[in-house]
Amino acid sequence: MLIFNTMGLSPNLLKGIEELGYKTPTPIQEEIIPIFLEKENDIVGLAQTGTGKTAAFGLPIIEQIDIQNKSVQALILSPTRELCIQISKDMKNYAKYIQDLKVVPVYGGASIDTQIRALKKGVHIIVATPGRMLDLINRKVAKIGNVKTVVLDEADEMLNMGFRDDLDSILEKTPKIKRTLLFSATMPKEVARIAKNYMNSPVEITIGTQNAGAENIRHIYYQVHAHNRYLALKRIADINPDIYGIVFCRTRRETKDVADKLIKDGYNADAIHGDLSQSQRDHVMKRFREKTLQMLVATDVAARGIDVNDISHIINYNLPEDNEVYTHRSGRTGRAGKSGISIAIVNYREKSKIPQIEKNIRKNFERLPVPNGAEICQKQLFKLIGRMEKVEVDEAQIAPFMDTVNKKLEWLSKEQIIKHFVSLEFNRFLEYYKNAPDLNEKAEDKRDKRDKRDTRDTRDTRDRRNGRSHSDRHDRRGKNGYTRFFINIGKKDGVIPVNIIGMINDNTKDRDINIGTIDIKDSFSFFEVGEKYTSKILTSFNDSKFKGRRVRVDVAEEIKGDRNKGKRRKKSY
Repeated sequence: MLIFNTMGLSPNLLKGIEELGYKTPTPIQEEIIPIFLEKENDIVGLAQTGTGKTAAFGLPIIEQIDIQNKSVQALILSPTRELCIQISKDMKNYAKYIQDLKVVPVYGGASIDTQIRALKKGVHIIVATPGRMLDLINRKVAKIGNVKTVVLDEADEMLNMGFRDDLDSILEKTPKIKRTLLFSATMPKEVARIAKNYMNSPVEITIGTQNAGAENIRHIYYQVHAHNRYLALKRIADINPDIYGIVFCRTRRETKDVADKLIKDGYNADAIHGDLSQSQRDHVMKRFREKTLQMLVATDVAARGIDVNDISHIINYNLPEDNEVYTHRSGRTGRAGKSGISIAIVNYREKSKIPQIEKNIRKNFERLPVPNGAEICQKQLFKLIGRMEKVEVDEAQIAPFMDTVNKKLEWLSKEQIIKHFVSLEFNRFLEYYKNAPDLNEKAEDKRDKRDKRDTRDTRDTRDRRNGRSHSDRHDRRGKNGYTRFFINIGKKDGVIPVNIIGMINDNTKDRDINIGTIDIKDSFSFFEVGEKYTSKILTSFNDSKFKGRRVRVDVAEEIKGDRNKGKRRKKSY
């Protein structure tokens, strides 16, 4: 078995990583570091998140930096500001004892003037998001003409977020003679295109099986009626009193709603979504990383780049539309050899997605019954007793009060004291779950589609057949305060909601735009954006492309009476 001090790393670099507790390299580090240090090949690394990719490319990059050369020698591109910040922090920690090495992160949502000043002072390694990096290149501040190494981290995510054109523009400005490393959890056509166009006979290293879920993750699903999702979520939290996890929702509105309900019901939870300022987002993430927050409620877009260890549970409040997204979600638990649990809350109609996901991750789900009240009370009681048993008693501090306490309780027997203590802490659960109903959806419940409780879901299904969405039915011109837009790309073009969100953010250069409903059709789509951004959307999408196809965006109005095709006439401003 290899250890880091036999891999050819310098003493100062070894000192930094030993201080971080690094002793034995992970499989991806064991494969990539020797190739990087001993050969000149480009490298494609296919591995899930949490496998140690940052050290795999970060350590050899630092090892080969010429400190005396003040030009940019390495460029690391990542999909989100959170991941960008995390990589930069890791690189600085690795290089703690390497004097004068400069690492600068550049990303949207922060002062560009501060980043420009940092770059002008001289930098060896830039860690960047594509949009901000291209902006700085165009301003002639970020000079990458002498770059020796380019890393594309989570390349599939960058492409899913609509960064294709930015990546092409950046890579075209780098020297032809350089080393390129590409890391991705999956290998879709667009990632393969980048490898073909910008890499020279790369060595491909696969850790685990492509798209497969980590072996140490247990996959569970609970089947409930759609209107019981939140009740099921609470029972999942209650049966796992030590839960430290992420709850994934589909929309920012649902994210806010679920988080607000959890907080109101006394759970240690909070949310991250696009309506938060960067400082608010940083505050929530700081609490989550420090484990003062047990449950983080997020959308897939808001959670991109979250790199937190020891997550015990991933909860899919809704299954994602794209099955590969499930792999990314579940990969945030079970890291560094530890075990994790990925849970899906599904209704009858969604159950058909489970076999598709199983095929993708090459693992089977367990269907478990939603915990009942008795099971939860028992689990919480034993947790309480365990805490009491293990609590540290400070004899010196408590001694002055014991005479009074003993006199106060002398009328109670030992058994009565225990019962009173348990009841004091436990009555809330006993009362709440006293007559708790069974939340499990039975197989025969498929007939409940005709039930009044599922009327809305049935209507949604009928509307989808007719080319309409839920939002069309309520307000064909968009929700109050939102403008509804038509865009001429859809499922046939490989579009998913995160692509449209990425295009909105990138084209407008604004990550704080309020985005509402996104409705993907076969050959076109609709999306909603806050009314005040209407003109900005219309002007910013000029000359925009998606996978080489020219993109057209217009304000959409539904033609009255045309219910079958979902067609729109466009109105230009």
